[in-house]
Amino acid sequence: MSDSGPTIVLLGAGHAHLGVIDDWLKHGSPPVRTILVEPRDAMQYSGMVPGWMAGEYRDEETRIALAPLVREARIDWRRCRAVGLDPVSREVLLETGERIAFDVCSIAIGGAGRAENLVGRDPRLIDIRPIDGFIERWSEAEDTAPPRRIAVIGGGAGGVELAFGARNSTSQPDVLLIAGEHGLIPGHPAAARRVVERELESQKITVLTGEAQLDDDGALTVGDKAIEPFDAILAAVGSGAPSWPRESGLPVDEDGFIRVGPTQQVEGLPHILAAGDVARRTDVRVRHSGVHAVYAGPVLATNLRRLIAGRSDLATYSPFGKDFYLFNTCRGTSILSYGAFGLKARWLRRLKDWLDRRWIARFSGR
Repeated sequence: MSDSGPTIVLLGAGHAHLGVIDDWLKHGSPPVRTILVEPRDAMQYSGMVPGWMAGEYRDEETRIALAPLVREARIDWRRCRAVGLDPVSREVLLETGERIAFDVCSIAIGGAGRAENLVGRDPRLIDIRPIDGFIERWSEAEDTAPPRRIAVIGGGAGGVELAFGARNSTSQPDVLLIAGEHGLIPGHPAAARRVVERELESQKITVLTGEAQLDDDGALTVGDKAIEPFDAILAAVGSGAPSWPRESGLPVDEDGFIRVGPTQQVEGLPHILAAGDVARRTDVRVRHSGVHAVYAGPVLATNLRRLIAGRSDLATYSPFGKDFYLFNTCRGTSILSYGAFGLKARWLRRLKDWLDRRWIARFSGR
């Protein structure tokens, strides 16, 4: 126990921890001290970024300001990054050198960008992670010299929506989508894949299948073929793991993600939880996506309350039935991927807009 009494530490204000803060606001915070460690003043909602690129949203409509939330939830806020954690002494190390003692800790710092490691270095390369860094660099590119020819690397949901957002941005550039060896939206139903393929063709977005690399001369290649020139290279190649969990001795998998079970507790460390892109379930496959991070938030909130009260009857998070995706085509429609179904419609775009705005509204007006 910390010197100032029982303490919960939240590392990061990712989607899952926004769910915890929302629970504190709705039901009252637990009768202990809660400390949030997060360097950013506002959290970007990634689901609205393609629409923002296409001019459907203003920047401020896609962000959640933290100051009003932490104030109302009576959370202490350390505006810096965590760089380490001692699971035995129960201390978090901050980049300032300060150490924070905790009784229970929850980690939702998000994943790390890994485009440079997979593709190579190039000043044109803009990784979707971290999302705030992507927004800053995309804004700079749009303000200085709007790109006329763009390559998007990554055939998953993130890459597809990024291609739609880029294609419908101010300069309406030519867009090439490099889907990788697993093709378009792997893991999604064939029906949804067919709808996505038709929409990409309709928007004149060319699709290549193969692994993208930057060669020694700085040329972007797929296989052995150079496919230049491009003004910008956008990458949505999945989440990488930050280095400090492994370096801190937390149990991680071969990729460096924190190993957690159905209660989101870290393997072998029941006083530490993790969710979102920084974690990986050991019992069932859960995609790294904002959808699952959002749904994991209430489970984290419940288990933090119960752990601090000394209870062992913890809640579990089941991902089944929650792989509900709505792709924004950035042309007034959305594409549904759910179960075995795939469908494009304008009413689906209205539904996605309503869901996204409702999420933002939960944390606004304070």
